[in-house]
Amino acid sequence: METNNENQAPKRRALGRGLEELFYNEPINYEKVEEKIIRETPKEEIVNVKLDELRSNPYQPRKIFDEEALNELAASIKEHGVFQPIIVKKSIKGYEIIAGERRVKASQLAGKKEIPAIIRNFDDTQMMEIALLENLQRENLSAIEESMAYKKLQDTLGLTQEQLAERLGKSRSHITNMLGLLNLPESIQKEVGEKKISMGHARVLSKLESKEQQEELANKVIEDGLSVRELETLTQEKEQYARTHKINKTYKSNNEYKYIQEDLCEKLGTKVKIKNNKIEISFVNGNDLNRILEIMKVDNRG
Repeated sequence: METNNENQAPKRRALGRGLEELFYNEPINYEKVEEKIIRETPKEEIVNVKLDELRSNPYQPRKIFDEEALNELAASIKEHGVFQPIIVKKSIKGYEIIAGERRVKASQLAGKKEIPAIIRNFDDTQMMEIALLENLQRENLSAIEESMAYKKLQDTLGLTQEQLAERLGKSRSHITNMLGLLNLPESIQKEVGEKKISMGHARVLSKLESKEQQEELANKVIEDGLSVRELETLTQEKEQYARTHKINKTYKSNNEYKYIQEDLCEKLGTKVKIKNNKIEISFVNGNDLNRILEIMKVDNRG
C-alpha cells in the first residue's frame, strides 16, 4: 500500500489552500472546487478581461456547443450580465480559459467586450483536470466527448477504471462501456457526436472486432433507421450466434428473477437470461468477453 501511495504522490499537485482536499476526495465534485475558488477570491481580485484576449483551453473536451443554449445564455447575459466569473490563466498573449468557455462564447454573442474573471496560475495538467471536470459534471457532453474526457482524466491521474468510476460517482460498467466507444472508427465517432447514431447503437457497434462491419452497420442504422434491438440482432447474426440458436426466438424468463436479469443486462451491457437456475451471459466475440470479465473483475490472464 505504501508503494501505491508513493506512486500516486506526483499526481497530487497543489491546487491552492483547501482545494487539494476537495479535488482529490472521492468522488470528485467540480461544483465544490469552483465554488471554493470563487468564495475564497476577494472581490478586488475579480477583474474584467477583454474577450478578444481570451483563447480556449487546449484541453477543452467539448468540440460542439449547442447553439440554441448559447443563444439563450447570451440573451440572459445581455440583460443581466455575467453572474459568475470565469477562471483563466495568464499566458504569453492574453489568457487561457480554464473554466467558463460557454459564458465566454455567450458573452461574445451578446456583444460584450469584457467578462469578469479570476486569474489563477494553474499548470497544464491542472487546467486539463478542471476543464474535464467542468464538462463532465456540468455540461451535456456528447457520448464521444464524454468518453474522451474519461480517458484523459484516467491517464492523467493514473487511475484504474474502477478508481475513475468511484472518483466520478459513476458505475464501473458505465465507464467501461463509454471507454469502449473510443475503439470505434473516427467516422462513427463523428456520427455519434452529431447524434446521427445514438449511444445505444454505438455501444453495440463497439463490441465488434471488424472495423468494416462497424462501418457497414453504422450506415445501415442511419439509412434504415434500425433500433438498438434490431442492430443487436444483426451483429449477433454476423457473429457465431446464428449457429447455435435463433436470435429472434422469444423465451419466458422467470418472473421471480426478472429484476435481477434486467439489472445484469444494464451493468454488463449485454443480454442476460436467468432460466432453469442458470445465468446465461451473451457475448459476441473475444473483445466483448474481455469487456464483460473486466466489469465482473474476473482475471482472465490465466
